[in-house]
Amino acid sequence: MGRTVHKVLIIANLLKPRAGDLALVIERRLKDEGVDATVFTFSGEPVGPPTDGCDLAFSLGGDGTVLFASRILSPRGIPIIGVNMGDFGFLTEITETEWYDAFAEYRSGRLDIAERILIDVSVERRGEVVDRFVGLNDTVITAAGISKIVRLTVELDEMSLGNYRADGVIIATPTGSTAHSAAAGGPILDPRMDALIVNPICPFTLSHRPIVVPGSEVIRIVVDRQQRTDVLLTVDGQLVLPLEAGDVVTVRRSEHRARIVRARYRNFYDVLRSKLKWSGEPGSPTEEDG
Repeated sequence: MGRTVHKVLIIANLLKPRAGDLALVIERRLKDEGVDATVFTFSGEPVGPPTDGCDLAFSLGGDGTVLFASRILSPRGIPIIGVNMGDFGFLTEITETEWYDAFAEYRSGRLDIAERILIDVSVERRGEVVDRFVGLNDTVITAAGISKIVRLTVELDEMSLGNYRADGVIIATPTGSTAHSAAAGGPILDPRMDALIVNPICPFTLSHRPIVVPGSEVIRIVVDRQQRTDVLLTVDGQLVLPLEAGDVVTVRRSEHRARIVRARYRNFYDVLRSKLKWSGEPGSPTEEDG
C-alpha cells in the first residue's frame, strides 16, 4: 500500500560538501511532482527546523545529522531518509545517487521504517530538575580533564549496581552501541532490540563490566558528593552540560521513537561488516590479501 507524502523537510548539513547543492536538487524535483518541500540548512550549532505538517524528512550529511534530526522529528513521528554525503554510516545507508529511488520506493510502500528507541535524560540538582535532553545514541558522564577519575553511584530502579571509580560511564541505546560504547569495549546490539547498555569507561575495579539491561529499566547515576574534578554530561556527543557534586542523572526509554527509513540494498549488518572490516572465515583469502 502506498504512502501519501504532501510535505517534505530537507535538512542539510552544510559542513558536508555537496549537501547544500543536493538539497536544492531534491527540492526542485519534489516540487515538480507537486510535493511541498522546505530546505533547512545549518553549519555548526543548529536550531530547530520547522516541522509543522511534514510527512517525511531527508537528512543530508552523516550520522550526526540524523542524530540531530531524530531529536527534533521523533515527537511528531516523522520518518527520516538518511542520505550519506561521505562513507556509509550506521544511520545513513542511502547514497547521494539513490535518494530519489529511496523516496519513490518509500512512497510506494516498498521500503520499511525502522523504529529505534530514544532515551530521555534529566538532571536533578538539589531536588530540582535543571535540564532535560533526548538522545538516540547515548549519554556519557566523564571528567572534564584528561585521565581524571570520577566517582559515581549507578542504580537500576532504586537497586544499586555499585559505586564506580572510572573515567566515566556510558548509557547507550542499541543504536548507540556501535559508537562511543563500542570504543569503550561494550557489546554491539541489533538496533531493533529494546535494551540499554551500562558501560563503565576504564573502571578502576576490573570487576565492573558492561551490562545490558531491559529497555524498561530506569537508570540513575549519582555524582559523588566528594567529587572534586569537574564532570560533564554529553548526549549524542552534541549536547553538553557541566555537572556538580550530588547531581542525579536519570536515564529512561523515551515514549517516542526515531523512525528511520531502511535502505533496500544494504542493512545494519552490511554496514557493520564494512565498518569493522569483517572478512569472513578465519584464514580465508580476501581481495586485500591478494
